[in-house]
Amino acid sequence: MQYHHLKDNVLQSLKKKAGFSVSSLKSIEFRKSSIVRVFAFFFAVGLGFSWLIPQTAIGQPKPKDVELTLVSFAVTKSAYDRIVPGFVAKWKRENNQNVTISQSYGGSGSQTRAVISGLEADVVHLALEFDTDRIQQAGLIKPGWQREVPNNGIVSKSVAALVTRPGNPKKIQGWADLAKPGIKVITANPKTSGVARWNFLALWGSVTRNGGSEQQASTFVSQVYKNVPVLPRDAREASDTFYKQNQGDVLINYENEILLARTQGETEPFIIPQVNISIDNPVAVVDKYAAKHGTTKVAEAFVKYLYTPEAQREFAKVGFRPVNSTVAGEFSSKFPRISKLFTIADVGGWNAVQNKFFADNAMFDQIQNSLGRR
Repeated sequence: MQYHHLKDNVLQSLKKKAGFSVSSLKSIEFRKSSIVRVFAFFFAVGLGFSWLIPQTAIGQPKPKDVELTLVSFAVTKSAYDRIVPGFVAKWKRENNQNVTISQSYGGSGSQTRAVISGLEADVVHLALEFDTDRIQQAGLIKPGWQREVPNNGIVSKSVAALVTRPGNPKKIQGWADLAKPGIKVITANPKTSGVARWNFLALWGSVTRNGGSEQQASTFVSQVYKNVPVLPRDAREASDTFYKQNQGDVLINYENEILLARTQGETEPFIIPQVNISIDNPVAVVDKYAAKHGTTKVAEAFVKYLYTPEAQREFAKVGFRPVNSTVAGEFSSKFPRISKLFTIADVGGWNAVQNKFFADNAMFDQIQNSLGRR
């Protein structure tokens, strides 16, 4: 009875699901072994189609969480506060993997020394190419890092700007006014700060790019630093010295830092000198540390994400000049054109500049010595 009952059930099931005729099946000698073969057939078919089921539906392990360390120069923090969540969400959506990005900010020179000394950054975004090259020379970044990403590794740009007190009581109009007696100038320390090196070069180029000699440029720069009462460690500290501590008549800083300050309620007038330097900030994966951490794939994806319109818009919102041409067009009204914009290549490149101006006992140290500040 159990055999016939099972037989009838199988026949009815096949009739419904496979369109088989019961009468035709009854013509087959239906023994117990036949039933076993039928079930084995459908079991095999089920296995054959199991490859169509998504792996996540059958319990594929979720990828392990990843932690990146980003080391950057001080004034990029406001941009990364917006950029990092966007990347984390995108990576999670596309890869089903959680990413945490630890961040460290400070003067570019100080950050560079920290990475070389053992701060295990997966990604560095520094104020100048020379600092990234120092990390490469320490064996932590592979040569040719500029070719690994768009725009020769430059991911953000700015120019130098001058901020005055309300009403501009000292009547400061441009670079030349900073050398006048009685003007107190706030700028960061070139020995620790990337922006300070750019500021120094902007001062130098304001003479040489206008037809002046190097001797005239040296005299001018010395006069300006004579008017500098204090040298903060980085661009952010320079801003705090000027805005919060109320020191100085004029602040030299990144245009982006000044634009950001205005979004936070600062209203002091500022000037973008028409002889100016293109402040180019590079980004790179720190290959040795990323390989050690097993984070190379995510680190490279993060760096590439920084060039997307989404990330470039966030840089632009906080005052950086975008390197993406589409985004640059969207924000063109925010950034005035510069009539005489020169680059680091126009003043000899970073190796020559470092040796001439910023190495131990080079021009900056000589100026400080002459002022009795060493």
